[in-house]
Amino acid sequence: MLYQLYESQRALMEPFSEIANAASKAFHNPLNPFGQLPFSQRLSASYALMHRLGKDYEKPAFGITQVDVDGTSVAIHERVEIDKPFCQLLRFKRFSDDQATLAKLKGQPSVLVVAPLSGHYATLLRDTVQTMLKDHKVYITDWKNARNVPLTEGEFHLDDYVNYVQEFIRHLQVKYGNCHVMSVCQPTVPVLAATSLMASRGEPTPLTVTMMGGPIDARKSPTAVNNLAMNKSYEWFENNVIFRVPPNYPGAGRHVYPGFMQHTGFVAMNPDRHAKSHYDFFLDLVKGDDVHAEQHRKFYDEYNAVLDMDASYYLETIQTVFQDFKLVNGTWDVRNPQGRSERVRPQDITTTALLSVEGELDDISGSGQTEAVHGLCPGVPKALHKHFEAQGAGHYGIFSGKRWRDVVYPVVKEFILAHRGQTASAAIPATTSKAAPAKKVAAQSAAKTPTQAATQRVSKPVSQAVAKTSAPIKTSWVKK
Repeated sequence: MLYQLYESQRALMEPFSEIANAASKAFHNPLNPFGQLPFSQRLSASYALMHRLGKDYEKPAFGITQVDVDGTSVAIHERVEIDKPFCQLLRFKRFSDDQATLAKLKGQPSVLVVAPLSGHYATLLRDTVQTMLKDHKVYITDWKNARNVPLTEGEFHLDDYVNYVQEFIRHLQVKYGNCHVMSVCQPTVPVLAATSLMASRGEPTPLTVTMMGGPIDARKSPTAVNNLAMNKSYEWFENNVIFRVPPNYPGAGRHVYPGFMQHTGFVAMNPDRHAKSHYDFFLDLVKGDDVHAEQHRKFYDEYNAVLDMDASYYLETIQTVFQDFKLVNGTWDVRNPQGRSERVRPQDITTTALLSVEGELDDISGSGQTEAVHGLCPGVPKALHKHFEAQGAGHYGIFSGKRWRDVVYPVVKEFILAHRGQTASAAIPATTSKAAPAKKVAAQSAAKTPTQAATQRVSKPVSQAVAKTSAPIKTSWVKK
């Protein structure tokens, strides 16, 4: 019922928002007689603020069309590599006419950026992607708004998230020989699970996994977000924040955690900061400071664009990560696409280099929560562990903005380069044509670094793993 009321309120406000926008333009136009009235600038600014507070925010575009690589402009083409019911794997393909630049691009490592599915779209990581494109082949998980996914596609579970990540990793492994994975915030947990399951099966695991500001162990330095999830029961969330999608969307009838409720929670964490930001926007418009006003628009166009999450996925995440702590307690079982349960065992990871990144002032994932990954992976040699804390950075600062570009990214870039393993152009073979002499193989294995050995260790061919389906597992979850 609440979702329907919200939609009615939004539909009611939309015409008033557009009228406010038209009035703002009228009072701002110097050629219009209204623009010559006293206080016209203040009236224009007031109507502009009313428009932005009342408008509906759609999913933004990444809008990355080119990047600068050592002084050479490189064109970017965004395309869908894999299209799943609840997610697309996007690739940002780079093009250049300069042969030297092209040769350099081909030799750079491939990185899968796993974006969070926690209310915002993957475009929240636009700055992350744009920065990394200078030195990496970049792919990103673009999660779909659950209200736009028909019920015929079934439910989406946390297990499906883990299975999606594994499929995407295998896709890059087949294409490039192996890959690097970066997870930001919420996906640190399912990414670690995916890597663990691949290691337990004897599959090749990513060369590196970078985990940034995520709740690997939410018991450490709990924040307001953690406390809400830990202090309320599973049933409370089930009965108070789960609603059906209204009939005017393709996913009508699907049980979801609505994006507008998530957005309300975001704002409620720092209401004074948001109020001040909107007031500063008003003052910038009055002063004619178009630069700062445009920065405000860009930030809130992204911040206010939210998506719905499937109820099963949301509730399972609450229970697994914040209530039962199944990852750190070693009790998490994930159902594979064939319906069989597999225990998540991070201790089985032995050759993937691990980098954890935390922000000193992070108020979403507290200090030590991400760093806990190192204690869960004792099988990884000490030389392949690294932790970095970004001084003065909040949650968003570790993956977006000046601190990300100047402080965090150089650490991530260096870590990936230090553990590249085999060349990016080499592909993992599906079959072996000829066996090498035993003594020669032993000598070559002894000479390899742990990361290089990980790339070569293929007890189950990747091509065989990719061939397996990853259809969502349907259940009969029912909400009152």
